[in-house]
Amino acid sequence: MNISSIVVQTLPKYLDEVVQNLKDCEVCDYHMHDEKGRIIITIEGEAVSEELEKLRVIEAIPHVITADMQMSYSEDELDAHMEVIANGDAVPKMLNDDSIPASAIRYNGDLKKKEDLTTFAKNFDKTKR
Repeated sequence: MNISSIVVQTLPKYLDEVVQNLKDCEVCDYHMHDEKGRIIITIEGEAVSEELEKLRVIEAIPHVITADMQMSYSEDELDAHMEVIANGDAVPKMLNDDSIPASAIRYNGDLKKKEDLTTFAKNFDKTKR
């Protein structure tokens, strides 16, 4: 199951009409709006393709300027991440390896002092665990 939040934009003069159409369309759940014409809704689907079909329905509502997904939650994706965490070591293997001198272990914990976060991420990915 996937759940995504969507911000719908319309002109303030069409706000009431668009909100009512969203409430009536049965492909989304209405949550709130502001006076500037921004409307928050959520959609659900078994797969991304189902969510995209619902997004197209929302985009086709008269006076909708944009409808953009902002956040998305996927049970399958979360389950996959939880499996990696559950099967991974909480402590990197190199920290438990007595044959590696402490001076050879590079500390990468302070991101504020990193000059290039991209290089840091690449080096971290190459770290043997």
